[in-house]
Amino acid sequence: MLDLKLIRAVPEKVKEALLKRGQEAGDIDYILELDEKRRKIVFDSSALKQERNQVSEEIARLKKEKMDAREKIEAMRGVSNKIKELDTEVKSLEQEMENILLELPNIVDESVPVGPDEGSNQEISRWGKPREFDFEPLPHWDLGEKWDILDFDRGAKISGARFTVLKNAGARLERALINFMLDIHTQEHHYQEIMPPFLVNAHTMMGTGQLPKFENELFKTSDELYLVPTAEVPLTNLHQEEILLESVLPLYYTAYTACFRREAGSYGKDVRGLIRQHQFDKVELVKICRPEESFLELEKLTQDAETILQRLELPYRKVVLSTGDIGFAAAKTYDLEVWLPFQVKYREISSCSNCTDFQARRANIRYREEESGKVQFVHTLNGSGIAVGRTMVAILENYQERDGSIVIPDALRPYMDGLQKISD
Repeated sequence: MLDLKLIRAVPEKVKEALLKRGQEAGDIDYILELDEKRRKIVFDSSALKQERNQVSEEIARLKKEKMDAREKIEAMRGVSNKIKELDTEVKSLEQEMENILLELPNIVDESVPVGPDEGSNQEISRWGKPREFDFEPLPHWDLGEKWDILDFDRGAKISGARFTVLKNAGARLERALINFMLDIHTQEHHYQEIMPPFLVNAHTMMGTGQLPKFENELFKTSDELYLVPTAEVPLTNLHQEEILLESVLPLYYTAYTACFRREAGSYGKDVRGLIRQHQFDKVELVKICRPEESFLELEKLTQDAETILQRLELPYRKVVLSTGDIGFAAAKTYDLEVWLPFQVKYREISSCSNCTDFQARRANIRYREEESGKVQFVHTLNGSGIAVGRTMVAILENYQERDGSIVIPDALRPYMDGLQKISD
């Protein structure tokens, strides 16, 4: 959520930031109008409360002196009613302002390239060289069906479109990837492993920015709980409504969860295979830190995700997202895109973002400075460390042989009981 004090102080700067995102800026003027009205009413209410306190003391004095206070008591009833009316109006204005603020995205960092869409993203670097095949590489769905490790038909039969059953070595490979990623992040990168609930309440979804704006992307149960679209949601909200000690920061969390997304608006996109599923596995990274550390922590978090791709020897590139492609809660985002031979292109496999204090304001996560005792909002970061299903896609396509067999990357073999190849 944007800081109301910032909007008051530099409204034109906030409008400019929203326009860079392609967002209408008229809401800022309306918020300021509501805020001015609210502040005037608060001033009037405060004046009446001061008057009521003074007259209450006078009434007490009159009663003590056995004098008639009925006229003043009656007058104060009218004042009290007016105060209630004004306080109700203040709450209504505050709720209206909050409703607008909850729909406004974060302000992007000045280093983010300005542009209308993903075409304006900027490539930062590449790692690894795409393999040159001496045969026509197959898509991962054909490879998965050939070795009976991916069953798309039965996934659709028992659940519907965009669901898949993993079988045999496919199920083992998924489990191996999860354990491999968690081991690296906990043992080498020193994240605390968490196993959070896969169902969360609306307040938690609001805290990270999924609600109210993206309600149609979420799966919701009949008792008002939501299936997590990413472990970012429960991990970031572990400290909602808390004031942390500065000495515990930064906090690093990692978790495996299944993730659930409706993929609304993606009709016709990636209809085959594992790229765009309603349910998929992901290992997530979340950081909670002091504001002055957050952009350095973003670089480190992105490097942590890159480590997974490097250990698996999968070619990828790193891009910084433009103002037109960046996520709602993010101030700056790096995407890691892995090379997929059949598509002959790089596809996103990890998104690493600094959300500054945007989520912290919504979830009310703060810390107390040791020297000054001042309480202020933390900065939160998140990133895929990494998407497990898309990693499987990349392994199947990059490590395939002429006969369709799949070589298991060296780093994964200890997690596959030494299995070196998926084949007959």
